[in-house]
Amino acid sequence: MLMAVNWRANASIKNTWTKEKCERALGKIDSRIEAILSECDAVDEYEQNQDSLVKMKKELTDKKVLKSKVEKILKELKEENKKSINTTDPECTRINSLQGSHAGYNFQAALDEKHGLIVNSDAVSENNDLNQFAQQIKGANEILEKKCDVACADSGYANTDELQKIDEQEIKVVVPSQRQASRKEPKPFDKSNFWYDSEKDRYLCPEGHSLTYRYINKHERYKVYMIREKAICKQCHHFGVCTKSQQGRRITRLINEEVRQKLEAQYEQPESQTIYKLRKEKAELPFGHIKRNLKVDAFLLRGRDGAKAEASLLASCFNIRRMITIIGVAALIKKFKNLAFFKGVSPLDRWDFALPLPSAGLESFAYPKEEIREEGLCFYRK
Repeated sequence: MLMAVNWRANASIKNTWTKEKCERALGKIDSRIEAILSECDAVDEYEQNQDSLVKMKKELTDKKVLKSKVEKILKELKEENKKSINTTDPECTRINSLQGSHAGYNFQAALDEKHGLIVNSDAVSENNDLNQFAQQIKGANEILEKKCDVACADSGYANTDELQKIDEQEIKVVVPSQRQASRKEPKPFDKSNFWYDSEKDRYLCPEGHSLTYRYINKHERYKVYMIREKAICKQCHHFGVCTKSQQGRRITRLINEEVRQKLEAQYEQPESQTIYKLRKEKAELPFGHIKRNLKVDAFLLRGRDGAKAEASLLASCFNIRRMITIIGVAALIKKFKNLAFFKGVSPLDRWDFALPLPSAGLESFAYPKEEIREEGLCFYRK
């Protein structure tokens, strides 16, 4: 099960530069430099040591330095084909949320179905989840060292190309399309009401007119179908409702449309609905715990590696707290001890080992220090 949340980075959105912002800034800087030079020329030679001239020369130097920095940013944007760059944290991205726009990272988490533990965590420099499904499932499979049976996520991950990568691995994909998630009734002339003729590769509208294949958009990976004669649409009594385009009705079809239809049908299955309902119960818990109980809603470290390290640490904190809820402190300590022996690590009783576990709600699991030391582990409760 996949879940994600956009978190603030340790950087201000004001330090995020786009090509348009750079060009506007350069225009203002050039105008100000010209104004300063004009003022300097107007100063009488007898006023060479006056404070006003000294200040103007200093401002001129500052403006030239700023111009050099902005030009460097603009060059980087063009060379790397980036939409924006934040000068405080170059690896973060622009996040749009209900609270407005801010610099941040996309915190990704993959959970197991049975216990709701975070199997894999990540922080990515993208403001949505459309390109994350295959990558995050792959990361979880690598951690578990086996392939999962079912991969489930919300409609934010509904990118057919991404879902197909997992479907081809014979993993059941349970992800609703944007249409299924919205639960809106299709309009009378929605694409779903047009019949596709696979033999002739064409669409038939509700009035029986044919929309034939015209061209393919390789970048967006879809085919375009249009009415053969635009006059047909203009003369139709549904013109203005079906379409308002003077070129007639136009329909797009994904290159892998059959895969999308298969996954939509798969999502509607009763078994898939049960799994998706469980996702709502399991997947929301980690971020609720991290944001409300741990009081964390932003990254402190800069750079993607720092954000990933924080995400991993927070996931570990949640998993420890979750395991305490499931099996209790004593059983968890025993499992850690057995795991250490299994991994070939030196016996725990040779270590001065302490677990930083949350204290809230753990009073019933408290043990005297002496009793725990006899088991080979030192656990301190605050």
